[in-house]
Amino acid sequence: MKKATVGAVVVGTAAAVAVAALIMRHRMGKSSKWARARAILKEFEEKCATPDGKLKQVADAMTVEMHAGLASEGGSKLKMLISYVDNLPTGDEGGVFYALDLGGTNFRVLRVQLGGKDGGIIHQEFAEASIPPNLMVGTSEALFDYIAAELAKFVAEEGEEFHPPPGRQRELGFTFSFPIMQTSINSGTLIRWTKGFSIDDTVGKDVVAELTKAMQKREIDMRVSALVSLLDVAQ
Repeated sequence: MKKATVGAVVVGTAAAVAVAALIMRHRMGKSSKWARARAILKEFEEKCATPDGKLKQVADAMTVEMHAGLASEGGSKLKMLISYVDNLPTGDEGGVFYALDLGGTNFRVLRVQLGGKDGGIIHQEFAEASIPPNLMVGTSEALFDYIAAELAKFVAEEGEEFHPPPGRQRELGFTFSFPIMQTSINSGTLIRWTKGFSIDDTVGKDVVAELTKAMQKREIDMRVSALVSLLDVAQ
């Protein structure tokens, strides 16, 4: 009986050792494959890495091209348009501000209340509307009248806490994502339409002036304080 017990123990121990050996061999095999994979990736990374010196050359060359493009029209292969933005936000800004973003078949209006450095963004809300297809190929007056009408609805929904102090106009930032030639921080003439728009009588006109006329017709007490053009590379 004792011999049988000892034999069973020996067999069980041998089986456990064999299983452990298989597990260790499998893990070592996986570890070896992982080590080889890491070595391949490291070699690939090293061969693809761009030296810091070369990156600086590329950055310097791009800076030169940007300056050349801003200095004269056609002076660079880069498409450069002056923005007239000469400083950045400080974080101390306070009050209620509006934004209008016309970037394609949809446009958005935003109202944001800033509380300065300590308050940050106190409140914000936005609305979005689609541009009817017929207005994308109609007239400048019809397009901007439609935009002003939607903006008027949005302004009408604001609470009393967002009303500007007496004698002060609401301020609007206008993002116009089409090629324009800016003449100041809040004016710029349309060079050409893209993104499915084709309104001939807007080309060469000041888009801020067009929007301002439409807002005045709707009796919206608001002025465009900044114009921003965001262009796609393909444009």
